[in-house]
Amino acid sequence: MPAPLRAVVVGGGIAGVSAATVLAERGASVTLIEREPVLGGRISAWTEHLPDGTAFQMERGFHAFFRQYYNLRSLLARIHPAGHLLTPLSDYPLLGPGGARESIAGLPHQTPLNVLALLARSRSVRLRDLLRVDFHRGLQMLAFDGERTYRALDGQSARAFLDGLRLPPTARRMLFDVFAHSFFNPEDEMSAAELLAMFHFYFLGNPEGLLFDVLSEPFSVALWEPFERRLEALGARVLVRTEATRVLPGAGGWEVHLGGDRAPLPADAVVLAVTVPALRAIVASSPVIGDAAWRARVDRLAVTRPFVVWRLWLDRPTAPGRHPFAGTAGFGPLENVSLFHLFQNECRRWAERTRGSVVELHAYAVPPGIDEAALRADMLAGMHALCPELSGARVLHERWLWRQDCPAFAPGSSAERPGVETPSPGVVVAGDFVRLPFPAALMERAASSGILAANTLLARSGVESEPLRSVPRRGLLAGMIPGT
Repeated sequence: MPAPLRAVVVGGGIAGVSAATVLAERGASVTLIEREPVLGGRISAWTEHLPDGTAFQMERGFHAFFRQYYNLRSLLARIHPAGHLLTPLSDYPLLGPGGARESIAGLPHQTPLNVLALLARSRSVRLRDLLRVDFHRGLQMLAFDGERTYRALDGQSARAFLDGLRLPPTARRMLFDVFAHSFFNPEDEMSAAELLAMFHFYFLGNPEGLLFDVLSEPFSVALWEPFERRLEALGARVLVRTEATRVLPGAGGWEVHLGGDRAPLPADAVVLAVTVPALRAIVASSPVIGDAAWRARVDRLAVTRPFVVWRLWLDRPTAPGRHPFAGTAGFGPLENVSLFHLFQNECRRWAERTRGSVVELHAYAVPPGIDEAALRADMLAGMHALCPELSGARVLHERWLWRQDCPAFAPGSSAERPGVETPSPGVVVAGDFVRLPFPAALMERAASSGILAANTLLARSGVESEPLRSVPRRGLLAGMIPGT
């Protein structure tokens, strides 16, 4: 830094920690604030206790670390240079009723070879099915272009686009619905362009393949405690249980006002790396941030439907040969099943000691008005259908999390989605809802936006930026298909 830079980063999730790390490494005086008792945001972990008094780390659900999460993995290398806490999974099976199964193991990484190999071995698609497919729409998926695709398809829903493909129901359910549901948004409320961007990022434009790694320790142990130690070693302050309420002009820059009777934090630069509801609240209370058009765009940001994470400690083991994670389709609201005792050491130790199992069930985009008892019954029935050996298992402990804070990607919303920069110099935004100049999603979008936010602030001081990587920005047939 050619001159001191006081940076306040609001939000201690992936985006905030990414921004704080890059700024602190380059000499900025960083204060990272988080309203919860722990860092991590939507992938935090906290201590709870089993009925016998055993402490355990509860989290907000299973998360996959895909190999094309280049920027997130670059940050993880700061705290684990050898990457020893990431465990590769050998497959990511997709399971349906009646024994239906698709596998992504062993697929070529290069497009279109990966598509051809998947279709050739799929038990959900036959040759006569392919003859009925709308090939123009299929080719549009290979022709992803960040500008053209959104211009052509952002106003259409993901459901309408997939309906237009004319895939047979089984293939649609096994090959597309499982994937589409992974972004928490229901298909009829999600932009088709956003869906194609995700297909490109995870499959059609991804040179790393579809397999992923998982953490072998809880997020608190593997990520957030090491990141907090690193930030403090770099001279940063980490303040938990600290909520930002508004940002106002201050002497020579900005002041971040806090809840309670705490004194405001002076800042030359502010990173707002919070959830959509928190960002809307801060901006609404900060009349000098941005202009009227930008503030209106922030106010129109929304969250999608709720999701459920249900973790069960059971008194019997799962059958040998089960995969640690499986996506599901055709089992009502159940979206996937994670067997934590097969990959996370804390759960593995408990299962070995008790001869039980730790199973986590997810339901995404839960429809309004659903009865919780009925939802539980449907999810449990899906688990029993997939793992019949657990049908008579006794639940020794459970945690039921109902959350609604994931961003909505509604049709027509992309053009007005804010990017990292704001009209106010020195104030930037980060999170998995911001618009980026390259394809990214979920945790990688959060990490990339945090790094980009830090780079934007560093550019004002003439300081070297942090490198950013992405998959190819355009698909194999970009610009070659009419209407794309």
